[in-house]
This record gives sequence, C-alpha cells and structure tokens, in this order.
Amino acid sequence: MTGFNRLALTLGLGFLYAPIAVLVVYSFNDSRLVTVWGGFSTRWYGVLLNDGPLLASALVSLKVACLSAAIAATLGTLAAFALDRHGRFTGRGTFTGLLYAPMVMPEVITGLSLLLLFVGVDMERGTLTIVIAHATFGIGFVAVVVGARLNGLDRSLEEAAADLGAGPLRVFFTVTLPLLAPSLAAGFLLAFTLSLDDLVIASFVSGPGATTLPMRLYSQVRLGVNPEINAASTLLVAAISLVVLGASWLSARRGRTSTV
Repeated sequence: MTGFNRLALTLGLGFLYAPIAVLVVYSFNDSRLVTVWGGFSTRWYGVLLNDGPLLASALVSLKVACLSAAIAATLGTLAAFALDRHGRFTGRGTFTGLLYAPMVMPEVITGLSLLLLFVGVDMERGTLTIVIAHATFGIGFVAVVVGARLNGLDRSLEEAAADLGAGPLRVFFTVTLPLLAPSLAAGFLLAFTLSLDDLVIASFVSGPGATTLPMRLYSQVRLGVNPEINAASTLLVAAISLVVLGASWLSARRGRTSTV
C-alpha cells in the first residue's frame, strides 16, 4: 500500500468515525452543555436509566428487531432455498427482482409504499406494521447470506443421509440446518441490526404507542442536543457494534467451515 493510499484510508476512516468518537467522549461530559467540557462523569447514564419514555422506546425497538429478524430469517432462508435448489422456474427473474428490490430501493420509497399498503388494507399502524416493514426490508439481506452458504454447501452429505434412509425433513433438520446455522445466525443478526438502526421506514409506518428508539432520539435532537442523547446514542452504537462483530465472527466461521 502506497503512502497516498494510506493517507486516503486514514482520512476516510477519520471522516466516518471521528464524529462517533466525539459523541462517545462527550457522553461522559459532566457539563449540561454538549460543547463545553466540564469533566469526566457518568451522571447522564444515570439520568438515561431514569428516563421512562426513552426506555420504553428502547424496549419497542428491541421487540420489533427480534420479531422482524426472526421473520426475515425464516422467509429469507426459504427464498434462498427456492433460488438455489429449484433451478429455473417460471417467474424466477421476477421473484429474484422482488426479493432484492428493497435492498437497493431508497428507504423513503419503501416506507411510503408500505404506508400506502397499510392504508389501503385499512390496517391500524403500530408495532405490527413496523415489524412487517422491517421484515420486508431484511428478507433480501438474509437471502444473500444464506444463499452464499447454500452455493458452497457439500450436497454429498445430504445425499449420503438420504441413501441411509433419512427422509427429506430429517435430512434438512439433521444435516442441512446444522450446516447453515452460522449463516442463519449471521443473517438474523444482520436483519436485527438493520431493524434496530432504522428511522426512515419506521417513521412512515409507526403509529401511537409504537415509537422506536431512533425515532425518539431524532425527535429530541430537533429540540436540542443534550448529554443524555449522547449517552443513549453511545449505548445504541455499542449494541449495534456488538451485533455486527457477532455477525462478522459467524460469517468468518462459516467461511472456515466451508473450506474444510
């Protein structure tokens, strides 16, 4: 790597992560003014733990993320199986395009489309609609992760189990599913992270009593930034970082397993 490339990489990473580092540092600021350093303190984390509405929003986000990730992992896995195991079938191109469209479509368009759908079917907006929206958004990502593992799966193991008398369901649960477990977990964590971090789509499809944590933070930031918001954002960044690291570890494990 040349000196210019190192400089470009350093500047790029600094541009991306320096604001996050500043946010984390100032979450431990004792002063109420976010731009004035008043000494090291964890007081704002204590204030955060006593903020009922913010904690309620965090609970809603966790519930939505878990449910939507579970749905996305299930449907995304089935979609990956349909594309990998059934070869060419009528409507395959359309199915593939519809599956991956939410991944490349602007979130504003996705949120608006889902809003019009829920209004059209006269569905009351709330936690359920956010779960459906986030699951729709995450299915394609899970399908990509699981599909990549299916492409490299050794089919001879499944064929050997079938030759020994195992039925299709038993082959799936005793052979195929354990081999797919790392990719399933990675897909679940990826869908979980996308749901936990989403603001735009949730803003379109949410309703009364269904305010997620990013929505709550955004509404408070519009009135002014305070150290409590820095503390909440720091915890959110830490949670997402742990999930991303977990997904990366599972993906790396999947890669090592596939080479054995």
